Amino acid sequence: MVNRIYKKIKNVLFADPQLLFQEEKELIKQAFYFPAKSERAILLIHGWTSTSYEVRRLGRYLNQNGYTVLAPMLRGHGTTMRDLSDVHWNMWLVDIRKEYEKLKKTHKKVFIGGTSIGANLSAVLAGEEKEIAGVVLMAMPYKIKFEKLAVVFARIMLLCGKKYNHKIYPPTFGLSTTITRLISYQTYPIKSALESFELIKESRKKLGDITQPCLIIQSKDDHIVAKQSLELIFSNIKSKIKKKKYLTQAYHTFISDIKNEHVFQDILHFLDEN
Repeated sequence: MVNRIYKKIKNVLFADPQLLFQEEKELIKQAFYFPAKSERAILLIHGWTSTSYEVRRLGRYLNQNGYTVLAPMLRGHGTTMRDLSDVHWNMWLVDIRKEYEKLKKTHKKVFIGGTSIGANLSAVLAGEEKEIAGVVLMAMPYKIKFEKLAVVFARIMLLCGKKYNHKIYPPTFGLSTTITRLISYQTYPIKSALESFELIKESRKKLGDITQPCLIIQSKDDHIVAKQSLELIFSNIKSKIKKKKYLTQAYHTFISDIKNEHVFQDILHFLDEN
């Protein structure tokens, strides 16, 4: 049993995400902390309605390569979608700042990375905490597709007494068995969706305050994020060292399901360089 687990962890870069998920189902609602004997650490932030499991495979890979990795569960996540109802976006910022402070006490260099709304939170924190060593922004929305219309529609639904809404996926998104869908709330509070829009707006304001090295990754087939998001983020941050990468044949929050191992390697290379 020990050898089997060791082999699975050792080969995490090439592990099939679905097979790994079947073996780790009991972990999908847990934050994780992978320590390393190193002065380097990274804080990984999951997306809205998801869990820390979304970034677990990436976290394990980075840990194997010398990084302490911490991935907290954002408030209101990993329990029931009703717990998101009264959570404001700045509470999530409080959550991740607290975890960043923990890592900063014990590590010389602390990076931060997030996916989707987790990337927006990472951008806001990086804009405020200049000691953060570098930033990895995955699937970060500078703007949501049809954002103004979506906000108006959400507010109308609330006025009409509707509190919750069910996610709708385009046919191109992938199977219902994708890890992203299996670990996320499929019904969400409309109030929380509006909070995520407020966070996106705040992160847009903070981009000009980001001066740390930054890696931005987005799928060309993203069904959530507005088409020019990556370019607008890239042009608005003030980092002297900044890199952008487009993925193909990947959807919005790609990191938990992706089999393109080079993405993990590109992230590691960026961290090692900086």
